Amino acid sequence: MTSWATRFRLRQYVKSSLWIVPMLGLVLGTLLSELALVADGSKWLPGDWNYSATTASGVLTAIVGAMVALLGFVVTIGVLVVQQATGTLSPRYMRLWYRDRLQKAVLATFTGTFAFAFSLLRSVESDSVPDAGVALAGMAVAVSLVLLLIYLNRFTHNLRPVAVAELVARMGEAVFTSGAAQIRGASARGAEALPSDGPVLRIRTVRGGALQAFDVPGLVAAAARHDCVFVVTRLIGDFVPPDTVLVEVHRAGGVAAPASRPDPARVAGLIALGPERTIDQDPAFALRVLVDIAIRALSPAVNDPTTAVQVINYIEWLLHTVGRTRLPGRFVLADRHGEARLVLLGRDWESYLQLATCEIMAYGSSSVQICRRLRAMLEGLLDTLPPELHPSVHAQLRLLRQSVEREFTDPDRRAVAEQADHQGIGGQSS
Repeated sequence: MTSWATRFRLRQYVKSSLWIVPMLGLVLGTLLSELALVADGSKWLPGDWNYSATTASGVLTAIVGAMVALLGFVVTIGVLVVQQATGTLSPRYMRLWYRDRLQKAVLATFTGTFAFAFSLLRSVESDSVPDAGVALAGMAVAVSLVLLLIYLNRFTHNLRPVAVAELVARMGEAVFTSGAAQIRGASARGAEALPSDGPVLRIRTVRGGALQAFDVPGLVAAAARHDCVFVVTRLIGDFVPPDTVLVEVHRAGGVAAPASRPDPARVAGLIALGPERTIDQDPAFALRVLVDIAIRALSPAVNDPTTAVQVINYIEWLLHTVGRTRLPGRFVLADRHGEARLVLLGRDWESYLQLATCEIMAYGSSSVQICRRLRAMLEGLLDTLPPELHPSVHAQLRLLRQSVEREFTDPDRRAVAEQADHQGIGGQSS
């Protein structure tokens, strides 16, 4: 039986694969051609929809060639996306772009239409023409062209940095909101100090990689089955080398020892490791992608602070979502009886805020736009977030002030850079 981690990695592969869905389209197109040949015997088409053998052969041959050409066109667009992402966006964004369902649907339609038309060609004879199949092939071409136009429209509009930033921010917000709800629903009340004793067992990784996801219900159930508490020692998104301690097994409250010894291999199989971070349980990865796009726009090769300002808009959006959620830094989850079973490390508010501001502040400290927009963002956080989060925001404001003082030695320019402006330059400053 495969482990949960193996199944998770398989799901990740399927989501990011660009060949599996088109291959299914190829198989489906072949099967539909057989059904079309069977349906053709019923002679349900109008008389003027009948085709000669020469016409049918020519039409199907043209469709086969057109689908191959369109597949090459979409592949060319994919190459352009890779160049755009690695040049002006972030290579990390590619992991999200591979999951685009419309792109897979377009490829599947093209391969399906190709297989359908190619399979019908063998049945074209001088005295037998698959009229229904030829008509359906023409309809499939029409559907393919409509999907292609929709795909082109989406491609030309959604590859702009601001559109990418909005997409990534929405994904990060959705993951954060769902994860926070899951943790609230399973939190063990009064168990924040657990556990205090030393571990009775340490479970290590066999292979290294980035920590991508936990099977939280599976870990809770396994800890309840063995009457113990699992403490995960690493944060989601961390890269761990082989033989790293991932889980510490502690005695449950009031229990001298676990009821039975957990199988290290089965427990390790509930934690997915991979070559890089994924957004499924890691909303900070979305913030990481946004920051990457912003600092790339601030590089001397690109020098586009306005794009960075637009990305900061969505960073601020994500920070407001994070700031409205209680983040203790460690989460104690309980089983269905309310007993603490799993302790997970989590990022606190300061970690999210530092990730959002430090690098942009470092690379954009010489830009008036960036300094003004960052100040507006931080002051906006002070206006809307609870007072217990204000100290870390004030700390970032102090760092911003120090950066402005280092970069702008002229008092008049420094006064301009120290103003808060939600548009960077051109909005209402304060």
